[in-house]
Amino acid sequence: MSSSIKKYLAEALGTGVLVLLGCGSAVLGGYGGAAPLGYAAIAMAFGLAVTAMAYGIGPISGCHINPAVTISVWAAGRMKTDEAAAYIISQIVGGIVGAGVLLLVAEGRASGYDVAVSGLGQNGWGAGYLGEYGMLAAIIVEIVGTFIFTMVILGVTQPSASTAYHPAGLIIGLTLVVIHIVFIPVTGVSVNPARSIGPAIFVGGKALAQVWLFIVMPLIGGLIAGWLHRARILSAE
Repeated sequence: MSSSIKKYLAEALGTGVLVLLGCGSAVLGGYGGAAPLGYAAIAMAFGLAVTAMAYGIGPISGCHINPAVTISVWAAGRMKTDEAAAYIISQIVGGIVGAGVLLLVAEGRASGYDVAVSGLGQNGWGAGYLGEYGMLAAIIVEIVGTFIFTMVILGVTQPSASTAYHPAGLIIGLTLVVIHIVFIPVTGVSVNPARSIGPAIFVGGKALAQVWLFIVMPLIGGLIAGWLHRARILSAE
């Protein structure tokens, strides 16, 4: 198997695992309705899933498992356009598969499972969703949250950053944890278009109508971080 195919398969697998475990903590674990302490469990699930995948598939693909991360790496000049596009496609496919597996498990309940009512860990905003924050708050949170996340990723993985002095995968995972702890009440936290697309497809309705924000805003946040690194404003090089 070619190294490129291995990378794309790794990205699809890693993204699927992230959606399954992260969204699964809300859907199967029931932590979604247990605010505020339940949010910590969800935050840990997403963060630790990223950490696990960083060590599991990182040596193969770099473990982006997020189109916003790939866009950020590309904007920083560390990735070719064609490879970035293939990564993003793989991540979206993986996110959809991960959400599909989660739904199959949820539907295994003896009492049944209505995805239209109970959801699938989808992101959103507005009336009836978590803290009922408005669209402007959602836009700010997704851009800022993604910027922070991708800034840290680019920082700890830049060539001048010696991994001998820090476990990059753990730092990245913990960054995602704290982003979730703070911002879950606003949007449920996406900072990852693939993580949002998968659940939205199966839930449909409002989740699908709002998914555009969780595609566009994380990409903007990632682009900003990438450009700042390329301009050597946030780079040690």
